[in-house]
Amino acid sequence: MSINKAILIGNVGKDPEINYIKEDLPVARFTLATSETYTKDGQKITNTEWHNIVVWRGLAKVVEQYVKKGSKLYLEGKITNRSYEKDGQTKYISEIVVSNMQMLDGKGTGTSSSPSYDASPSSIPTPPPPAQVMDDDLPF
Repeated sequence: MSINKAILIGNVGKDPEINYIKEDLPVARFTLATSETYTKDGQKITNTEWHNIVVWRGLAKVVEQYVKKGSKLYLEGKITNRSYEKDGQTKYISEIVVSNMQMLDGKGTGTSSSPSYDASPSSIPTPPPPAQVMDDDLPF
C-alpha cells in the first residue's frame, strides 16, 4: 500500500492562469506560498516555500471565478513530478494536483467579495430523510 497526499494552507502568489484543453476541460495553474516562522539565535526567521498547483475540471472553473492573487486556500491533492523540454534542456517540475479546495478568506482580493467554496464531500448538503410510508398508505 502507498499514499500520495499533500495538504497545504497558503496564499496564492499570482492570479491563476486558466487554459481549456478542450471546450469543456479547464485547467488552472498557479503558485501557492506556505510559510513557517521559527526563532534562531533570538531572531525570528520566516521560511517560505512555493508550490506549483494544478486544478482540473469543475474546481478549475471555481478557481477561474473566485481565486485571485493573495487568496488564502486550503488544498488537498497528490504530488506529481513531470519533465518537459525547453531550449534543448530537460526541465523537471513537481506539482500538487488538487482534488479538494476550500477558500479560507471568503473573498477575493478584488473589490467584490466572493463566497467561499468547499469542494469536499462533507460540504454537500444531506438530503432530508424520506417521508415514512405507512402500510395503509400503500395502494396495494
